[in-house]
Amino acid sequence: MTATATPLPADWRDFLALTKPRVMTLVVFTGLCGMLAANVPIHPVLGFTAILCIALGAGAAGALNQWYESDLDSLMKRTQGRPLPAGRMDRQSALHFGVGLAAFSVILMYFALNLAAAAILTVSILFYVFIYTIWLKRRTAQNIVIGGAAGAFPPMIGWAAATGDIATLPVLLFALIFLWTPPHFWALALFVKTDYANAGVPMLPVVAGERMTRTQIGLYTLPMVAAAIAPWALGLMGNIYGVAAIVLNALFLLFAAQVALRTTRSEDGQPADGMKPERRLFKYSILYLFLMFGAVVADRWFA
Repeated sequence: MTATATPLPADWRDFLALTKPRVMTLVVFTGLCGMLAANVPIHPVLGFTAILCIALGAGAAGALNQWYESDLDSLMKRTQGRPLPAGRMDRQSALHFGVGLAAFSVILMYFALNLAAAAILTVSILFYVFIYTIWLKRRTAQNIVIGGAAGAFPPMIGWAAATGDIATLPVLLFALIFLWTPPHFWALALFVKTDYANAGVPMLPVVAGERMTRTQIGLYTLPMVAAAIAPWALGLMGNIYGVAAIVLNALFLLFAAQVALRTTRSEDGQPADGMKPERRLFKYSILYLFLMFGAVVADRWFA
């Protein structure tokens, strides 16, 4: 008789892991900056509630992503320790947790803040789950390009929570994150290419090769820089933001160019330096976004 494997009881750490807390940190920060950039009076309790709803919505999207992709996660080294592939939780629990968290975040946003913020939060969750996770991720190398919109909504949600509407600045901040996503994720994909290949995920390095991926990183960096400079060029932001944007984007261009133009290979066909430029670009891209949005708040509040 063969014993049937039963998932171990999940604890609070496993439910927290479902929300992808590292990713949520950046989502919450950009959402907070979007709200502060509006620079309008908002009660601290309502402000906290808005950020909590953004965090819960992001966590719900992460949980539903892991529910749907548990088979892929079990095939990749960097995700095998997650609650579902590790057998610490069953898929039904993850599904119920994700759906419940999503519904609660949207309902709370609607009743505590306003319809606009709740509507954009709803779109962001649905986009990440249905458009990116279910439709694009396994079908096309453009998954990150189109799916990047899912992570670009938080500044708009934060702004809408404070003002009840949308203006040019939050749209430009959306564009910045949207255009930042491809070079950010493709830098990662270059040094975890084997993981994606083993899981059958059609990331650009897997289906088009490293050379094309490097070229695309360079090409996408250019409109990203334009979107980053645009708020200052259009007079929506002042010199604090302008100086920060010039310096931070100059560094991003430098690191992206080093990745895009490199051709050195070792005997086994892989870069001899352990993908240092790619790892540097990936790490810097995270710092870059934090500093860019920090500059938005500093400019709006202290200029």
